[in-house]
Amino acid sequence: MTFSNTLINWYLQNKRELPWRKTKNPYFIWLSEIMLQQTRVAQGLSYYLKFTTTFPTVFDLAKADESTVLKMWQGLGYYSRARNLHFTAKYIANELNGVFPTTYTEIIKLKGIGDYTAAAIASFSFDEPKAVVDGNVYRVLSRYFGIDTPINSSAGIKAFKTLADSLLHKKDPANYNQAIMEFGAIQCKPKNPLCMFCPLADSCVALQKNTVEKLPVKEKKIKIKKRYFNYIVIKTDDNKTILSERKGKGIWQGLYQFPLIESNKIIDMNDLAATQEFQNLFPEETTVSLFNKKEIVHKLSHQHLYTQFWIVEIKRLKAANTQWSRVEKYPVPVLIANFLNLYLS
Repeated sequence: MTFSNTLINWYLQNKRELPWRKTKNPYFIWLSEIMLQQTRVAQGLSYYLKFTTTFPTVFDLAKADESTVLKMWQGLGYYSRARNLHFTAKYIANELNGVFPTTYTEIIKLKGIGDYTAAAIASFSFDEPKAVVDGNVYRVLSRYFGIDTPINSSAGIKAFKTLADSLLHKKDPANYNQAIMEFGAIQCKPKNPLCMFCPLADSCVALQKNTVEKLPVKEKKIKIKKRYFNYIVIKTDDNKTILSERKGKGIWQGLYQFPLIESNKIIDMNDLAATQEFQNLFPEETTVSLFNKKEIVHKLSHQHLYTQFWIVEIKRLKAANTQWSRVEKYPVPVLIANFLNLYLS
């Protein structure tokens, strides 16, 4: 119990004041947890405030159309989080009459919610003794106990979950879970942890063995795939363009984009004009220019996108039915949003 008590005492003295820590409302806690997956607090805070202002209840979120939700999510990435959030909001509003499930067992059945998020909501909102295990928790436990089992291996996931459960402060699970995550975020940081001022320093195995920087251990990442994107940015004389919704289950489902020609390498203007997709789009002669002189590299978790934006000016084009004045209203990948910021400025 010394470990958990030490962390709780540290937390009560050092915690950051964050809005989702001032409520037991499961809707707000759920929103914050989904937003903070793969996202730093500094970035996620403004989105949380925007969402809770625009959608103060689960009914408000459920009533919104998906395009609006995705537009508000724009810039956070991992858009499946937003789609699942919206789906589950509609389920809670329509099937559960707006009443959020109150137990871990029921919460984890909701779409887009896994073990960590279910444990977080159950403990923070309902004081259920369920241990959370996120990246911060892995780091604290692996260093403190000197565990070098890879945290992304089956054995590691199971072992750390068992250890986390054994350390949980059963009488105060909410503060304990917040404490260990906060400790990993601002004290036992990935780089340059504050070991000199650490209340657990005397019993930290990694500090004693000088392995702090080596822990936690992760198995090698999967190979990064390179893809080459060529966006065709059309501008007609009557100020129209083509913007269409991405379909299928790939990246950016439900977001909008300019016509895309994917190649197997960086291509020049002649290569672009020779593609069948370009010829199908523009049967007549057009004026083409490359907007970015050097390809933009957009890095996702498992793939790097080498991207060129081609500006095509043409008198008229039947398929171009989106007014340029409305382009910024659509939810788009941050890659395109950044281009638009430059192009329209």
